[in-house]
Amino acid sequence: MEYINKVKSISIWVFIVPFVAVNACLILTTQFHHLHLIPDQYRIFYPFPYLDGGVSISRTARYFPTYLIFKPAMFFTSYLLIIYWLNNRKIINHFEENNKYKNKIVYFGIASAIALILHSIFLGIKFDYDLYKLFRRIIMFVFIVFEIVAQTYLVLALFSIKKKIDKHINETVLKIKLILVSVLIFVAAVSIPIISLPGDDFFGINLKFLKHALEWDYFLGVITFYLLTFLMWKKTI
Repeated sequence: MEYINKVKSISIWVFIVPFVAVNACLILTTQFHHLHLIPDQYRIFYPFPYLDGGVSISRTARYFPTYLIFKPAMFFTSYLLIIYWLNNRKIINHFEENNKYKNKIVYFGIASAIALILHSIFLGIKFDYDLYKLFRRIIMFVFIVFEIVAQTYLVLALFSIKKKIDKHINETVLKIKLILVSVLIFVAAVSIPIISLPGDDFFGINLKFLKHALEWDYFLGVITFYLLTFLMWKKTI
């Protein structure tokens, strides 16, 4: 099927593009100080935020020249996501026209892509207004929630037609996708109260570093979903 091949090829780029872009921004901000690409006040010396939470993703990507990497990459990723969700609906529609999840996948998937575009546009723009800061947080929250909801509906849709697509997929990888989505939902549910806490200290725990590490690891989990998509579908002729 043409749609399967499209989804397979798009999904690997949805993983690669943001992964490379975000980590390129991290490397520029933390490792190449001698090149003087990053102004002194924006340089970070924490080595591995996936574990130590030394810096947030937006902190590495909002200044020149890193936003020249981050913003185009996120715009391109958003475009790929829209194509990805539309083609997934076509796949599901091919095997089961009355599938109850197929339209929900597109609604939430495209909404998450639009939220990512808005987040990228406003990243680095400075307005000292609490309402503007709240707006940026809401946009990021909407992206995460809608993305996870779209991924969840897609997994449910695939399981609902599993017998019809068994020749086209690796069933083990589909089960791994289900586990991944379940973990993302659980982590999100547990993390929201932590992220909402005022200040950066909670009974001696530095919440700032914890929030940053959670952000990096959650980002990796979200895009790993698309790597699994690439591994799940078998190439068709």
